Amino acid sequence: MTALTRSDITAARRVVVKVGSSSISGDGAWRIAAIVDALAAAHARGTEVILVSSGAIATGMPYLALDSRPSDLATQQAAAAVGQNVLIYRYQDSLDRFGIVAGQVLLTAGDLENHVHRSNAQRAMERLLGLRILPIVNENDTVATHEIRFGDNDRLAALVAHLVSADALILLSDIESLYTRPPNEPGAMPIDTIAPDDDLHGLEFGSVVVNSVGTGGAATKVSAARLAAASGIGVLVTSADLVGDALQGAAIGTWFAPRPATAAPVTGPLDTLKR
Repeated sequence: MTALTRSDITAARRVVVKVGSSSISGDGAWRIAAIVDALAAAHARGTEVILVSSGAIATGMPYLALDSRPSDLATQQAAAAVGQNVLIYRYQDSLDRFGIVAGQVLLTAGDLENHVHRSNAQRAMERLLGLRILPIVNENDTVATHEIRFGDNDRLAALVAHLVSADALILLSDIESLYTRPPNEPGAMPIDTIAPDDDLHGLEFGSVVVNSVGTGGAATKVSAARLAAASGIGVLVTSADLVGDALQGAAIGTWFAPRPATAAPVTGPLDTLKR
């Protein structure tokens, strides 16, 4: 079987799309309608779409009269409890324009490390997709602890893509692609494609140096993309403002080519892709 390419996304059977807090909360809340437009277009042509959406804590903050993200876990949990409700309402309100129903799926790292919980999550999402429901996945911040958090929803999105055997994963950011150095520096060049075995050490995504750890800010997208691509899932990293073009297979962003089917398979349960 020929490996999926960026242009194949428009015809993919199943796609996971991940969007971050800054893109859909606060002044960026207007993007929810634009993202829903793109998801609905893909849904209409038969693509099964799963949305991994951050934003519960950021969305809940104004309702708790918080000017900045809380640092203590209890207040984060309270903000998430309020914000998740508002966030799903906003998505569903926009999805109503297309007659699409959303299904909320909240997960913790422990859920995907536990075989029974992982199987239950997989079965639930398969049934939602079979019913043409659009699953909206987020970390269950209300019950998660510092010790067992995913740490970022980019890794959660990679795990979900693996869980549902997605063909492609689209990680939305605030810039269009991965660059050889910070894009505001002279000589910065966008990177079109990254092969499974390419060495990324020393490259930079935005202003964050990519390294083997891949933690913190935009670098987590690179880490998550490499993990998903290693399990045979093609990954596109691009701007949230280009989600419609991304789902149409346009020549944008940075494409992480999936591991060829002839290569050694990734074995073991999802916890092999945790970190």
